Amino acid sequence: MRLSARSEHRIERINAAPVMRLRNRLLPLVHLKTQLKLGDSSAEQDNGFIVVMQVGHVSFGLVVDKVFHTEEIVVKPMSSLLRGITMFSGNTILGDGAVILIIDPNGLAATTGSLAQAESAAAAPEVPANAAAESMRPVSLLVFRAGARELKAVPLALVTRLEEVDAASIEFSNGMHMVQYRGGLMPLVPADSATKVKSEGRQSLVVFTEAGRSMGLVVDEIVDIVEDRLDIQVASRIPGVLGSAIVKGRATEILDVGHYLPLAHEDWLRRKAAGDASARRLLLVDDSAFFRNMLCPVLQAAGFEVTAVTGGEEALARISEGGARFDLVVCDLEMPGLDGFGLAERLRADPRTAHLPLVALSSQPAASVIERGRVAGFDQFVAKFDRKGLIAALAELKTDWARAA
Repeated sequence: MRLSARSEHRIERINAAPVMRLRNRLLPLVHLKTQLKLGDSSAEQDNGFIVVMQVGHVSFGLVVDKVFHTEEIVVKPMSSLLRGITMFSGNTILGDGAVILIIDPNGLAATTGSLAQAESAAAAPEVPANAAAESMRPVSLLVFRAGARELKAVPLALVTRLEEVDAASIEFSNGMHMVQYRGGLMPLVPADSATKVKSEGRQSLVVFTEAGRSMGLVVDEIVDIVEDRLDIQVASRIPGVLGSAIVKGRATEILDVGHYLPLAHEDWLRRKAAGDASARRLLLVDDSAFFRNMLCPVLQAAGFEVTAVTGGEEALARISEGGARFDLVVCDLEMPGLDGFGLAERLRADPRTAHLPLVALSSQPAASVIERGRVAGFDQFVAKFDRKGLIAALAELKTDWARAA
């Protein structure tokens, strides 16, 4: 959001804490200059930008001086000596040799204090107490129209980019529309049977990217990014549609992204990582069907043979089965019954699985949670919606696979 004294987006204060009003909600603010100890930012600033972030159920804005551009990068993990600095999650080297530190929204969320928690709790719908109903928690959704006036939506966490391309740059080859995108060809798939690829003007695309391949979902109009419960109340028999849910008071079709990916690349969901003779066997442990369905295609596209289970006890049963051997385990921390911490302790106590690489998934990986997880035996910690961070963490653990086999 662009800050301006004459616009609706301006910094206000509540109990001396900076906030901004965004879509009828109070958004707590964190000044990057203050976090980097580069000076006093207590005075109101009329110019600048606010980068809106969300970690779990906490939304906040990061106040920065300037926004340059977006860029695809290769994330390198922080040195082990610097991993205690929670503000950064990694670094990268740009083409000109410049070293860039990557800010971790999870670490920044901890600095927003009680105001962020209070405002988030006040504005967000009540979260069900039953952990099995995790799919009812608020999630960020990209809402758009395609082929008709009815609204459609996909989880924002699955989207790589939103693009508008010149219709004149769209080509037709091999029986499908495609566009030259970032040095390669990106197939275009209409989001609806009635959606027509434009022949002139600007064409809106929702881009999904994994393992170096991209697909552009052709839509008519990007409507909004909203946060709401993903409660599919009416199931669908239409291919590519999971069903209908109420999103911000409107009936909205929730699309099944997994239906569209193979239409662009037939082997998208079963392609193995380049250079691997066989897929690494990964056990995914999460009580939420929503997250299992979201992560399985991503992990499979990254070259893993995925087995998904619903809890810690079922995971132990699968691991103890004769012939059921896994190279690594990705596990949710917050689960009913045997949670992620307990599962890690049980695996570390068993000589047969003591060296099995373990990756923890958490909706809010605070410093105290990470420390508890390290004591339990986890090797890596990733926020639940951080798909790229998860793949990077799994790549970092590659050197441990030989010991785990």
